[in-house]
Amino acid sequence: MGTNDLDSRQDNAQKTGRIPMPEQPPKIRARNFLEVPLGYTPDMARQEASRCIGCRKPLCVTGCPVNVNIPAFLKLIADGNFAAAARKIKETNALPAVCGRVCPQESQCESKCILGKKFAPVAIGRCERFAADFERANHLIEIPPIPPQNGKKIAVIGAGPSGITVAGDLTLLGYEVTVFEAFHKPGGVLMYGIPEFRLPKDIVEQEIDYIRQIGVKIELNQVVGRIVTIDELLTKNGFDAVFIGVGAGLPMFLEIPGEDFNGIYSANEYLTRSNLMKAYKFPDYDTPVVRGKNVCVIGGGNVAMDAARTALRLGAESVKIVYRRSRNELPARAEEIHHAEEEGVEFQLLTNPKAYLDHQSQVRAMRCVRMTLGEPDASGRRRPVEVPDSEFEIETDCVIVAAGALANPLLTKNTPQLELNKWGYIVADETTGRTGKPRVWAGGDIVTGSATVILAMGAGRAAAKDIHEFLEKV
Repeated sequence: MGTNDLDSRQDNAQKTGRIPMPEQPPKIRARNFLEVPLGYTPDMARQEASRCIGCRKPLCVTGCPVNVNIPAFLKLIADGNFAAAARKIKETNALPAVCGRVCPQESQCESKCILGKKFAPVAIGRCERFAADFERANHLIEIPPIPPQNGKKIAVIGAGPSGITVAGDLTLLGYEVTVFEAFHKPGGVLMYGIPEFRLPKDIVEQEIDYIRQIGVKIELNQVVGRIVTIDELLTKNGFDAVFIGVGAGLPMFLEIPGEDFNGIYSANEYLTRSNLMKAYKFPDYDTPVVRGKNVCVIGGGNVAMDAARTALRLGAESVKIVYRRSRNELPARAEEIHHAEEEGVEFQLLTNPKAYLDHQSQVRAMRCVRMTLGEPDASGRRRPVEVPDSEFEIETDCVIVAAGALANPLLTKNTPQLELNKWGYIVADETTGRTGKPRVWAGGDIVTGSATVILAMGAGRAAAKDIHEFLEKV
């Protein structure tokens, strides 16, 4: 591209600006579980994709954990070749409709967009979502050529983002891949963690169906570590390698007085009941869940926003996010915070719970203390410090603790030679996913702790590459 052409594209980008995505009005969507953003029309997608200036060195690709060829798929959208754009994305990302909805593009690919230095960056995630949705809605999904099997078998433990990525990549390299999933539906956090209004479950199911169509076997209700061990998979069951992608699903509580009162949930349980077990569809699904009137959610990440917004949709009159730092330290995506505020979620910042109070074993209030910010801690954020004599109470009949998650030890404690760190996560090579146990790889939240979907997928891609290179030599 010549200098004049580049200048012309930049001028056009400045004039058009970033195309906003239509959304349900806040007051309406706060009481339903339908998806909030409505997606681009074809004209919107073409206009937004045409803002890409076609850099010679596309830094956006380096910001993508799975290295999607972003300029190529944007050009295909700009030219009106929507299905081809989806296929271009799928060359390195098997879950484009998912990633287009839940990836933090603002801190990854879009943060590297050169256009963003002067103007708003290209809405890469929204364009990715559009391409994937167009391909699916118009029945244009094509199955890539499947190579002959090479006689080697791979076991993948966990059908979440990292496991699904490993399975897809290795199947297309000729391996026979079986995924063992503990739950009754595949998808991991995509199914049990992220709410319907942010990621419709039929989209997750259709993207996983694509993985099945390319030849991946998915065995459900298989609790590896209890039904079968990793050693048995490698010996009795004849697998040549094992990938562990079980996520970080062990609930974390605050360990303060009163945590055993009724009406207090971990976010893991609360969201699993609502999402995977469809509690929000009562009475069609008879899954019990407390529908509090005054709900408090403890935490400030995306999971906290998901829980708070779910509580609203389950009929809460008041929902508060209780977070011990200030707004600047909230770890959730800006878009999720914005959506929560629009829908009426209140933010009780610089507040830390000290105890739960009850009436006949049902939570009725939280005793809290005001906080102020001191010097930065190991995370680089300013450490919250209690303000003396500042205790007060918040009335609540339902509390959801979204303060993080830990590694479930069910699998790891039954797997000798698997090294764990002090938090119970698996120690694995950062670039390859290799663990200290021969022929065993790991990736995603079970290695990093709670992180993003796309980072787990990136770990899966790296592990699949290393598994292939290792097995080609043996």
